[in-house]
Amino acid sequence: MEHLRSWIGREDVAAEPVTADLVRKFRATFDEEPGDPRTGEAAPRLLHWCLTQPAALTSALSPDGHPARGGFLPPVPLPRRMWAGGSLVFHDDIRVGDLVRRVSRVEEVTLKLGNTGPLCFVTVKHELDAAGRSLLTERQGIVYRGLEVAAPPKAPEPAAEGAHRREQALSPPLLFRYSALTFNGHRIHYDLPYVTQVEGYPGLVVHGPLQATLLLRFATAIRGTSPARFSYRGLSPAFDTAPLTMNATPQGETLRLWTARPGGPVAMSAEAQW
Repeated sequence: MEHLRSWIGREDVAAEPVTADLVRKFRATFDEEPGDPRTGEAAPRLLHWCLTQPAALTSALSPDGHPARGGFLPPVPLPRRMWAGGSLVFHDDIRVGDLVRRVSRVEEVTLKLGNTGPLCFVTVKHELDAAGRSLLTERQGIVYRGLEVAAPPKAPEPAAEGAHRREQALSPPLLFRYSALTFNGHRIHYDLPYVTQVEGYPGLVVHGPLQATLLLRFATAIRGTSPARFSYRGLSPAFDTAPLTMNATPQGETLRLWTARPGGPVAMSAEAQW
């Protein structure tokens, strides 16, 4: 752990322009008419997860499709790596034509003991700006764990139904397109033999950031405007074997949101604030 904690404070800086083509493809992935994005037009929220992704060589990928350990993130010696959750504060819109600069910093590395063994949590802070305009501040949690899957002591409690409810169809093309947009080679999202035979899941795993994007878009549709703050937390995996249900319930000034499989537990919980 002392070696891994030496990564705290390490920074990574990258920049990438927001093109009209990227905005079109992002909209089409979410079944929104792509239109003809013009320079200066506000881009969809969470499009930044498609920007400044590391361009690791294919030959440098790990067996699971992730870039090899080390570099900016600490080389945690546990095979599974997933987004645990995160929080975002939006300061201004990302706009078509912006050159978006990302400054990332490793803030924390902690070790916990779970039902299946050790869990290592890495917290990264991202600051995005464009031409002197602060765009957003994000804290992202990444969890590393072993391959073992703990058998639940009892069947998990089915998720409740929200005051607002929408069903989202899932398909391998949707998951593949989102992987392509975010340059994510993690095989659990598109390689069915790998995810079922090696990692032991019943189907393709729905990306955490894909679920977060669906929930933020759902919150925006309910309130008619994008939230100023958004946080999310992954609680259980969701698979492409059944539709994903999005739920939302107002709680004061906050909109509580969650996803679930039919009859299943909460997969991702989230909060949106305006």
